[in-house]
Amino acid sequence: MDSEEDMHDANDLESLDDDFYSGETGMGSDDGDGDYDFVDNESDGSEDIISNRQQQSYIILSEADIKHRQEEDINRVSAVLSLSRVGVCILLRYYNWSVSRVHDEWFADEENVRKVVGLLEKPTEMPNGRELCCGICFENYPRDMMSSAACGHPFCGACWRGYIGTSISDGPGSLSLRCPDPSCGAAVGQDMINSLASDEDKEKYSRYLLRSYIEDNRKTKWCPAPGCDFAVEFIMGSGSYDVSCNCSYAFCWNCTEEAHRPVDCSTVSKWILKNSAESENMNWILANSKPCPKCKRPIEKNQGCMHITCTPPCKFEFCWLCLGAWSDHGERTGGFYACNRYEAAKQEGAYDESERRREMAKNSLERYTHYYERWATNQSSRQKALADLHSMKIEKLEKLSDKQSQPESQLKFVTEAWSQIVECRRVLKWTYAYGYYLPEHEHAKRQFFEYLQGEAESGLERLHQCAEKELQSYFDSESPSKDFNDFRTKLAGLTSVTRNYFENLVRALETGLKDVESGDNHATCSKSSSSKTISAKVKGGKSKVVGIVSRSVGPSRSSDGGNVWSCDRCTYANTKPSNTCQMCHQHRT
Repeated sequence: MDSEEDMHDANDLESLDDDFYSGETGMGSDDGDGDYDFVDNESDGSEDIISNRQQQSYIILSEADIKHRQEEDINRVSAVLSLSRVGVCILLRYYNWSVSRVHDEWFADEENVRKVVGLLEKPTEMPNGRELCCGICFENYPRDMMSSAACGHPFCGACWRGYIGTSISDGPGSLSLRCPDPSCGAAVGQDMINSLASDEDKEKYSRYLLRSYIEDNRKTKWCPAPGCDFAVEFIMGSGSYDVSCNCSYAFCWNCTEEAHRPVDCSTVSKWILKNSAESENMNWILANSKPCPKCKRPIEKNQGCMHITCTPPCKFEFCWLCLGAWSDHGERTGGFYACNRYEAAKQEGAYDESERRREMAKNSLERYTHYYERWATNQSSRQKALADLHSMKIEKLEKLSDKQSQPESQLKFVTEAWSQIVECRRVLKWTYAYGYYLPEHEHAKRQFFEYLQGEAESGLERLHQCAEKELQSYFDSESPSKDFNDFRTKLAGLTSVTRNYFENLVRALETGLKDVESGDNHATCSKSSSSKTISAKVKGGKSKVVGIVSRSVGPSRSSDGGNVWSCDRCTYANTKPSNTCQMCHQHRT
């Protein structure tokens, strides 16, 4: 039974509004240009999702924070139960550091708790005598060279050190160490470890005890990034599982894989398993090779004639097309580059099943390759963007400040743009895993998904191009550029527009594209050279146009019979009578 005493109450947290998709960007123009002055999104029924995203759902804990919390819990239980620190550590460790559970169990049946964890109510002294026999090596030693737990069973120092050292070497199980006597269940506490173990073993034991505070508590986990010593306390019931550690690594609390919004954990698990499984190798073999008719080893043919010779020791010669022995072939069967027997048998349907299986494997492999290559490409792009962001923060921002005579505080729009690129690459990467598992028969959902993904991707490419290549000219200039403020406005605007594109994409995927009916009669996607339209069936039963993007460049104008107008800034086609762009919030001119 958990309660507020288990960990610090989540209500004590300040609400930190730093989530990526909170929408609070604060990237307005400094030069008074109104081109990129954005207003809040209009309500579209997703206020509950947005409000969840705006709340900080976790706390990052350093090693000092963990030690402080651990000591607080130990002192609190010690004060209530009037037990020593060593005894309280044994109790809390047994009950997974749950303060409330320790109190409940202790006051319900103290005697049983003591028996279970090995805490004796009345410690027993070692037998009196000048010499005592060690219970492990059975040698006699002076009494002052012997030690015992609370049970009084005496063992010599060397045997104690060996027993403790072996247990600690075996791992965290040493935290539940008991008396070496097989018939005794008395607990061995940290006080005996500190007095009898080597310095190395004492350090290991302390590390195990500290780590158990995180690992045994279901509300806390270690950051899975290599070499990171931060832990995370998660507030149960929060809207998002995404956690961004202080080491800059983002991961999913639920499955501890890298952060993968808006894709769910089961899809990520299937995708990772598929990437590492041998099934795709078998699909490739089936699609691109044929078995030797004699030894059955797969053979790939990528050029040359139809005369195939298997590798030693088989050396069987056969026809690639019909798989018959080459000794039965010659000019009369079509020569080296054709096979009349194969063509005749194919017309009779003899190869239908094998060809069908090969064609299915080839199509499956091509589809998987399509999604995997784009998933991997965005992963590589994200890694490069991370390196560029790090370089920008460490050295390039200072250089740009000198070149353009601008204080670094006025150049935050550059790092904000790169941070946006990094996050958008992560989201875009996982949308390809989502697309792979989206059922083929749900045509409307697939079309709507591909539309949203395409618009988000094109917006990201524009932002990446601006932040990478256009920014370079300002590094290369010898003197401050007159149009730098215009560039600031453009980059900040592209950052905000791209964020809006990805907000739409994330929101749609997290709700399972529920706005779109699976039937083609309810959702259609019409593509033309001038515009792209997606219709969706909304909860109220009415159809609405959820996305029309004009591909023409020019001033705002009416299209589609005068029912829509195209935004000057982002080219998004909006429905009348709205005078504000639904994508970038630019007012209609």
